Amino acid sequence: MSDEVAELEEHLTMGIDPWEKNWMRFSVVMLLVFFVAVTVAGFAAGYQLPGDDGKVDPRTVTEEGPWSEPGVTEIADGKFEAYVVAQAWNFAPREIVLPVGAEITLYVTSPDLQHGFKVTDTNINVMVVPGQVSKMTFTFDEVGEFPYICHEYCGQGHAAMFGTFKIVSEADYEAQAAEDSTDSEESENDA
Repeated sequence: MSDEVAELEEHLTMGIDPWEKNWMRFSVVMLLVFFVAVTVAGFAAGYQLPGDDGKVDPRTVTEEGPWSEPGVTEIADGKFEAYVVAQAWNFAPREIVLPVGAEITLYVTSPDLQHGFKVTDTNINVMVVPGQVSKMTFTFDEVGEFPYICHEYCGQGHAAMFGTFKIVSEADYEAQAAEDSTDSEESENDA
């Protein structure tokens, strides 16, 4: 009778060693933890996947449209758009100045090679593919400089591909904007 009980017990446990069962339980728990972490990062922490926001003709992208004059535009109070061109071996614009608390939507493309666009100390990290528009939105909550680099090897001048987000106080930003408008008025009067 004990042989039958032992055989029945082995059949019910499928002959799995207790250590193996514990590792299987641990694996299932870890999968659940990873799922929760990704869900929280995706929804609560505001992480987003950079996406293909459209297509452009890489042969003419720097000649027409918003990338012909890359730069920053204020579209609403505290909301900005920036059109950035990653081209061997340079970013245009090289410096982007914003007030603290500004929300910026970046549109990045390339006319020549595959590049990367990574802003230090932020979650901005996109692959820049010729003919594809990569879009990311971020809010800068701290004053300081945030360098951006190309993180995809793009040839001999790759190390020279960098730029900076310069985040300044609201007062400094308004003073700089007033100075820029005065400079532009003077240059128009001179012409």
